Amino acid sequence: MPLYNCKLGSSDGKITYREFEAAEPNVLRKSLEEQGYFVFEVKKKSFQFLFEKGLNRRRIDNRTLLTFNQEMLVLIKAGMPIMQVLDAILERHDTGTLTETLRQVREDVKGGAALSAALEKHGRVFPHLYIASIRAGERTGDLPLTIRRYIQYLKRVGNIRKKVISAMFYPAILVVVAFLAITMLLIYVVPTFSQVYTDAGSQLPLPTQMLIDFTTFLRRFFLLGILLLIGGIALFRSWSSTETGRFTVDSLKLRVPFLGNVYTKYSVAGFSRTLATVLGSGIPIIESLRMSIGTLDNVYMEKRLFEVVKFVEEGGRISSGFERVGIMPPLALRMLGVGEATGSLEDMLSDISDYLEDELEEQMQILTTAIEPAVMIVMGGIIGVIIITMYLPIFKIAGTAG
Repeated sequence: MPLYNCKLGSSDGKITYREFEAAEPNVLRKSLEEQGYFVFEVKKKSFQFLFEKGLNRRRIDNRTLLTFNQEMLVLIKAGMPIMQVLDAILERHDTGTLTETLRQVREDVKGGAALSAALEKHGRVFPHLYIASIRAGERTGDLPLTIRRYIQYLKRVGNIRKKVISAMFYPAILVVVAFLAITMLLIYVVPTFSQVYTDAGSQLPLPTQMLIDFTTFLRRFFLLGILLLIGGIALFRSWSSTETGRFTVDSLKLRVPFLGNVYTKYSVAGFSRTLATVLGSGIPIIESLRMSIGTLDNVYMEKRLFEVVKFVEEGGRISSGFERVGIMPPLALRMLGVGEATGSLEDMLSDISDYLEDELEEQMQILTTAIEPAVMIVMGGIIGVIIITMYLPIFKIAGTAG
């Protein structure tokens, strides 16, 4: 997500400068104001697309965060104070982003700061949802329960992400292999045939001549094409990081046939899981909705779901709000309505997430099953056309000789 430099005023009159990741500046500004800050400025960091990979390394991955929380939960349940908990965890970790950050967190806690306040100073390292969950646990006085809920959330999110990645891994390999095979055929094999025909001085059929002209053009401008492709990707990333570009790209993701439906279900499943976790931590419904929307990582869906937040703020039902924006499937909407009516919204949101994840897994299975023969047919068709086109002169000679 984009990175923003923020100038903030705290309740004690101090001015601080902090960096945060957020999908949109308005979402970040609203979130900071709800935390009690006076927001002077929210400015997007320039040329972020050039350094995005390096910036993302600073955030700890979900596996590290999961291990950290599991260790912290065991130590807190054993009755250890938070300072001793941090000391014990630091003894087990020598280097890395987490260790460096925890040392600073420990110093802040030692100075009298709450754990959530100390973690909040490192918004680039810890997810905003995690910090808010810890703050909610401190408010309710049951931090172990909050941490346990977040651990379950990380495990479920990690499982669905692994399933999606594993489902797309094999098709991706097939596409890459097919592309390389066709490229090698055009750049090396076809020119060999064309040299033979040139030496023979034979008149070539039009399809063969067109293919040879194309491969000659491809070889001559191959490096230039690679450079233009890299430049085009850099420009596209720069444009897609702007507010207009991000909105356009995110809206197009949802309209791609079949894949758009898969992406929507993946996002809504993650949103439902997040909302259930945040609600279970004791955070009010409006604040929970806003926090959960921030995890979608899709500007188009976020804007649609902010309409739901406004609708709920005005006294409407959550299920009615979702029905108006048309993002959730009908069955999920009915489940959400039942959860509201029976007072079991948190449990029903978890069930909705399970339902969507099961459907997503089925669709990914269909996709991976269908894409293999599709790639093989397309690749075989292209290679077959190339081979037949290059052998046309031989067929012509054989026909003439006969």
